[in-house]
Order: sequence, then C-alpha cells, then structure tokens
Amino acid sequence: MNEQAEIKITFGMIVLNGEPFINYNLRSLYTFAHQIIVVEGANSNSAHCATADGHSIDNSLESLRHFKMFEDPDNKIIIVTAEDEGYLNGFWPGEKDEQSQAYAKRATGNWLWQIDVDEFYTDSDVRSIVTMLREDPAIATISFPEIPFWGSFDYRCDGIFLRLRYSEVHRLFKWLPGYTYATHRPVTVVNETGIDLRQVNWVTAERLRKQGIFMYHYHKVFPNQVSSKMIYYANRWKGIEENKRCVVKGEEYFEKTFIKITNPFRIHMYNRWPSWLERFNGTHPAQIQLLINDIAARKVIVTMRKMEDVNRLVASRRYRAGIMLWKIWGNYVSQLNWLLRDFMRGRIGFTDFIQTFFSILTRKKMLFTV
Repeated sequence: MNEQAEIKITFGMIVLNGEPFINYNLRSLYTFAHQIIVVEGANSNSAHCATADGHSIDNSLESLRHFKMFEDPDNKIIIVTAEDEGYLNGFWPGEKDEQSQAYAKRATGNWLWQIDVDEFYTDSDVRSIVTMLREDPAIATISFPEIPFWGSFDYRCDGIFLRLRYSEVHRLFKWLPGYTYATHRPVTVVNETGIDLRQVNWVTAERLRKQGIFMYHYHKVFPNQVSSKMIYYANRWKGIEENKRCVVKGEEYFEKTFIKITNPFRIHMYNRWPSWLERFNGTHPAQIQLLINDIAARKVIVTMRKMEDVNRLVASRRYRAGIMLWKIWGNYVSQLNWLLRDFMRGRIGFTDFIQTFFSILTRKKMLFTV
C-alpha cells in the first residue's frame, strides 16, 4: 500500500434541495474520496420545502442517482434516504443527528469529512490537508475557517460574531473502530473511550487561516435557498433561547435583510454583533468557477439576487469607513468583553485570562487586519 492510499477519506453529506451545487460538489470531491455518502431528504423542520414524502423539490435526488449511474466509475457514491433507514413516510426524525449518523455508520474510510452541498475547497487546500494528515498521524480532528458568500459569488460576509464565536467550522475527524458520531449540533465525534476528538489533538481553524486554507461557503448566494433556509432556521429555533440572538427570522429575514438591506451593518443572521459585506478578490474553487461560467452561459438556469444596491453600498467611502471602525472596535472592545465573559463563566482560568488580556492589548491577538 502506498502512502497516499493510507489516507482514506469518507465524505459525508446531507442534502435537501441542493441544486445547482450537487454535480459540481461531487466532481470536486471525487478524486480525493474513498467514499462519498449522501444522505438525502427532509426532517419536520424542513417540510415546507420538501415533497409530501420527504424529498427534495428541485430534483436533487434524481441528480444524485444520475451522477451515480454515469459519473461514478469507481463506485464511490452511496445514496441514503429515510426509507433506507426504515422511516417509511420519507422524513428523517430529529434534527440531523440521525442523518449524520446514517452516513457515519456506512463510512469505511479512516477519516470522516463532513461537508454541506454548498461548501467547497480548492484542490490545493485538500491536498495540503491530506499531506498534513499523512505527516502527523497524531491529528484527531480539524476545523476550518470559513469564507461565507452573500448575494452573489462576488461578495463575502464578515463580522465580529463570525470571528469571535463562529470561527471554527468543525468538519474533519479521524474515523477508527469504536468511534461514534455523537451529535450534529454541535458537531461532535468521540473516540472509542467516549472522548471528544477536540480534546485529543485538534487542528484549529486559526492554524489553517495562517496557512491560507479555507472552506468556501456559498449558502447565501441563491435567493430560493436563502428563503427556504431562513424558514427552516425559524422552525428549528422555536422555543430555543438562542433564537433571541437571531436577526429577524424566516421570511422576514429574507425580505428585510437579504432582498432589501435594512441595516448594512447587520448582514448576518445574528444581529447582536455588527456584520458587513466586502468584495471577494480571491479565486474560487475550480468547480465553483465552472458553475459561474455555466450560469453565465445559461447552461444552468437559476435565479440570482440583483446586486446593484450592494455594488453602490460597498463602493461607498462612508460604508468602508464604518467597516474600519467596527474592525477596530472588534479588535479591542469586543475581544475584551468576550474574554471577561468567558473568565466570569469559568470557561478559562486566571492565567489564560491574563495572557490573553495582554495579547489583545499588545496587538498579538487581532480579529481583523486594519
């Protein structure tokens, strides 16, 4: 067995209404995959955008089966539905734990990489991750920094909350006999003794950020997907304390934030912290660039958000000045506030508190480059 073959990655994906991403995502993963296990279908919170028997309304299941038939020469693709797990009405129970566990229990690789249909990586970044895993067998799990796109492929959302409390997107786990996918929220995989892999040997998102490795997240590009997701989140958050922090939910978010920007410094769904839009000047993953080209050539027909208002907003000197001020605020006031909160709640000890406090004051620990 050669060195490359020792890293066997099973990609696990949950899909509901994943068009137009499905084929492009599967193609981006195929070369690196030992398996790609796709769990399709809705739960009760997403019934509003599902068929009566719990499946996608945009032909996602048909696209998956077509890919399996015509683009899977190595038999890497496994498609799982609720019916396959004995849920005869077609709907998955719970809130995605069961769906994640459905692909986890079928995984035969020694690494499990969770991925959403709208999450992409560059080929070079995936190769860097594989090299990292090969060179350091002690690694147990990896989290990624995220670039979240908003409204189109040309703009990204950024903000204080995204840097402070949503900076770790937990996605890649060692997968050995006795390991268990415990929960989808928060994403938690435990080893054979029940220990969270983040307590073993965790490669954090900050480490990858310094290496220039990112997850490219296109979850707020297409209006129909944003509308469906906001209603889903509103359903999921009913009765949960977390929903008090959420920006206007469901259709209200779609109308008052996504379609018509009411507050240009509250772009993200969490509105207790400032967030904003900036132009993306980087390079998209190859399959996303192909999707962009196919949309432009009308090979893929999809509704896009009109971006004239965003173009004017981001070009405004006043808006850019506001972003700079919020970044300075985030670097000092927000970080110190969260540090004190964590200390008062017992999340960190006195020594860590003092060390982090002086790192912030001496600019060694910054959220943003200003």
